[in-house]
Amino acid sequence: MPFLPLRSVRIPSDTSNLYSEWLAWLSEELESEKCDRNELCRLILTDIYFPHLGDAHLRNDATHFLPVALAQMNPENVTLEPEYYQDIDLERYTPRKPLLWLWEMFDRSYLGENVELGIRFRRILAHHVFGHCGANFKAFPHVRLSFGYNLDIGDNVVIHRHVLLDDRGGIEIGDGSSVSDFANVYSHTHDIADGRIIETPKTIIGRGVRITYHATILAGTHVADDSMVGAGAMLTKSTEPHYVYAGVPAKKVKKKPDKELSKAAPPTLDALADEA
Repeated sequence: MPFLPLRSVRIPSDTSNLYSEWLAWLSEELESEKCDRNELCRLILTDIYFPHLGDAHLRNDATHFLPVALAQMNPENVTLEPEYYQDIDLERYTPRKPLLWLWEMFDRSYLGENVELGIRFRRILAHHVFGHCGANFKAFPHVRLSFGYNLDIGDNVVIHRHVLLDDRGGIEIGDGSSVSDFANVYSHTHDIADGRIIETPKTIIGRGVRITYHATILAGTHVADDSMVGAGAMLTKSTEPHYVYAGVPAKKVKKKPDKELSKAAPPTLDALADEA
């Protein structure tokens, strides 16, 4: 198989400086004790979606829809599914809700598909949303979270497009692990007879794990270090280290090649790493 590490992609220096200045402002605002996160979210989303209509509520010619549309820019006017869960910790969720809404709406905008800007933007938010976020975290567009505060993310973790991280009962992801596009990781489950009866066992993904395309990890499983869950698999039981699991339900199919093989690969520059 060809050795294909990520390449560096350059953007114009003026554009890079523009992004850096805006992201530095965002980071500074979030670090401030005086930051009103609801107002910050409203301001950014209005600038993204309605740059010329931010004062529409003050104008006489505003359409009937504009006040409704503009109201969605303020997360205080929005309800999200986790808010309806009985087990929500409002003390922890309330300060995170504006950032969760900002994350989602940013991804749905024309800015969301910009890899250079998007990775850095989500990384800043992640450090204020997750229970713990390690160094060099990468999230691609349309990652969905539940509470956010029950996520414990290690260093060099990558979450790809359209991944669901249902951290209702808690999700831990170890250093160097990746979750591929359209995968689902759950930490809650419903009783078969009565869906209102819910268990929330923590789901653990160890170090160096690969959860591949369209895989589903059910609540309470432990994906052991250096194991792999194949495309489209449904993991219902915990894994053993160094093995590949595939199928529905997922079963152990083979052991991964000797680690000595991977040591032959030279180190490469991470084009999307933390600037620090």
